[in-house]
Amino acid sequence: MEDGGRLWAEGWAVSRRTPAPVDVPWGLRIDVGQPAQSVRHVLLDADAETARRLIGTITEPTTCVKAFLPAADMEPWFSPAWEPTEPCFLMAVDLRPSHTRAPDGYTATVETAGGVTSVRVLTADGELAACGQTGRTEAVCVYDQIVTEPAHQRRGLGTVVMGALTDAALAHGVSTGMLGATVQGRALYEALGWQVLAPLSGFVHRPPAP
Repeated sequence: MEDGGRLWAEGWAVSRRTPAPVDVPWGLRIDVGQPAQSVRHVLLDADAETARRLIGTITEPTTCVKAFLPAADMEPWFSPAWEPTEPCFLMAVDLRPSHTRAPDGYTATVETAGGVTSVRVLTADGELAACGQTGRTEAVCVYDQIVTEPAHQRRGLGTVVMGALTDAALAHGVSTGMLGATVQGRALYEALGWQVLAPLSGFVHRPPAP
């Protein structure tokens, strides 16, 4: 899982506009620098002993440890000061041109800057109905933060967002897409031809207040 995990982490860092991942003995370290997540460690084929050593050194709150394993396999590594994140799946697809269009009453806008492409689907009144973005590297586009607002779900807007992002990726010469899908999102992506590569699980350090 090392190659796929590395590609996903590199594209995710572009999307979130963080510093590039740094190689460390257990995989990659990303200095996210956000209140909800200070540092992200991505384990790339690290064994349990290596993972436990890393986790034993972590004291900073909101540090996140991600691995391409079921959460149940990782749970014994962590103390009660760690909380599991929402279960996800690493998925990938060979990108093909999209033939989707926004349904009546909606318009889609696409903006690209610094390797990040953002798509927003708006109502006729300018209300945000759906959105998403990709972080692009030379090898892949990593799809990220794909959201359809509750009042606008079940109208195909998620597919519109994915299609616009895909066309932008192809226009920049990238033909492989990757993402971390939630359990709910997995069904949408599988319907669009994406395949699951591995589980994607995480734990966040939330020590009790002193």
